[in-house]
Amino acid sequence: MKKTLISFAIAIALLSSCTTTAKKETVETPVKTVSVDSLSKEEVTQVDSEKTAVPKAFAALVPIVVLNSKSTDVYEKYGIEFLGNCYACDVANLSIAENKMKWTNVCDEKDTYVIDGFTFDAESNKYIFTTSDRIFTLTQIDQAPVYKLSISGKKFDLRNKRTSNYYTTKEALPLFKENDCGEFEG
Repeated sequence: MKKTLISFAIAIALLSSCTTTAKKETVETPVKTVSVDSLSKEEVTQVDSEKTAVPKAFAALVPIVVLNSKSTDVYEKYGIEFLGNCYACDVANLSIAENKMKWTNVCDEKDTYVIDGFTFDAESNKYIFTTSDRIFTLTQIDQAPVYKLSISGKKFDLRNKRTSNYYTTKEALPLFKENDCGEFEG
């Protein structure tokens, strides 16, 4: 069953990448005026590079949890996971830049796990990172921004670190009602 799901996800990723190429070819059809033709090529290149580049906000993602599922205010609904951030210190921050995915223990910056090399694809609100063993999907579920992490494939076991189900950007964390350990001296 897992192999079927992984194969299906890879097939979708390949098909969606083919769609992008087809769109590019369609946009680059010859135009009578030379200046218009060169202008449209420049625009296509910019759009293409933005789509395939990993968003810069992913360079610093911090783990959060659902604190109040009944709240309609996203900044009250989510917040830091107190146990993992303040007490047990066993949850992992995530940094994705260029071709590296880095998991770092929230309390010990020297305790890291790095994945070198992955393919990246973006589909509307989903960001898919595929390695040889796993598929990591960050789905933006709110504009705050809040991302839901799902991992499929081979079991992902980090020593002294665990992943969270939800992440937000480091810049957005102060906007959440519960964004630090307060006066906890655990």
